[in-house]
Amino acid sequence: MTANLLTHRAEGSPTAPPLLLGPSLGTSYALWDRTAPELSTSHRVVRWNLPGHGGSPAGAIGPGATVADLAALVLELADSLGIGRFAYAGVSLGGAVGLHLAVHHPERLSSLAVICSSAHFGGAKPWEERAELVRREGLGPVVATADARWFTAGFTVPELVEDHRDADPGAYAACCDALAAFDIRDRLASITVPTLLIAGREDPATPPAHLREIADAVRGATLVEIPGASHLAPAQCPEAVLTALRAHFSGDARRGMEVRRQVLGDAHVDRAQARQSPFTARFQDFISRYAWGEIWTDTTLTRRERSMITLTALVAHGHHDELAMHVRAARRGGLTPEEIGAVLLQTAVYCGVPAANAAFAVAQRVLAEETADGDGSPSHAPDRPPARGSARGRPTGG
Repeated sequence: MTANLLTHRAEGSPTAPPLLLGPSLGTSYALWDRTAPELSTSHRVVRWNLPGHGGSPAGAIGPGATVADLAALVLELADSLGIGRFAYAGVSLGGAVGLHLAVHHPERLSSLAVICSSAHFGGAKPWEERAELVRREGLGPVVATADARWFTAGFTVPELVEDHRDADPGAYAACCDALAAFDIRDRLASITVPTLLIAGREDPATPPAHLREIADAVRGATLVEIPGASHLAPAQCPEAVLTALRAHFSGDARRGMEVRRQVLGDAHVDRAQARQSPFTARFQDFISRYAWGEIWTDTTLTRRERSMITLTALVAHGHHDELAMHVRAARRGGLTPEEIGAVLLQTAVYCGVPAANAAFAVAQRVLAEETADGDGSPSHAPDRPPARGSARGRPTGG
């Protein structure tokens, strides 16, 4: 571990898709306290602190620092954690770091969310003046105006104001230098990663027009404006920000739905979606995102091999409704009736003869339906009623 490694907090499964969260100037990773726990249910979330903030080494940057310097520190952190490619979301200065990564290191980003930020921050002079003020008088004068710059009237997050007060003045001023020098407008069109822009309607520091400028330049970008939100939207309007981020970072769910349809067929998936209710919606999302979006898309095993393994597991546990569905999926994936029979015969040895006997009966019925179609293709007839002993009305897991 290097002496300049940024302090950070990791949440979620270490095997989940990585998501790095960047802070605004003057804050710590506490900015994400009301959103990171929810994001960590589907991602390996790593939130980091700027130099001189939240315990990060102040000496990691110095006078004349640039956003490129901060981006290099973020990549160094990712490398130290064994993270190659990652999704990224950042607020204000943290968003500028994300834009720099998207332009100069696109191979490291899978997707990007830029929150209450800009491709330029109003010219160099205001930031040069703030850096000079902080170097001369410390952070007192800027802390006194933090609430007005960060939140709408009457709202505050005392912990974030305290983080601002505790930051190292030299490192804070160096971050001001980075904002003064940042202007990436002429490179926005080169950004190719999926990009989301989130603007606070009441943000005086980076008004919605700044985010619209990025959205207009980045091909395929999406812009979300949050009413009532000022500059630190994740702290003031966490649910709105969380909803937008979930929708943007749900690539596994979209990819999973594609694979689910390829393996199980449109007819089955359409039926499952039609039966979806508010009660089962999260389960269906879980299936699409995790089972199909992460496991079935892993290229370590072929789909034929996965079908064989799945059939065996379903036989072992007596999940006959799911077994019928995956016999159809196995045929759609190219397994012959003889190969399916060989898999079931194998289960007789390791799962027991009674389990295999029931499985052969299920498979024989499915294969007979296929033959009855007359074209050699898997049947797309509606699912049969649940077998005796199965849970009626349960959501379809496949």
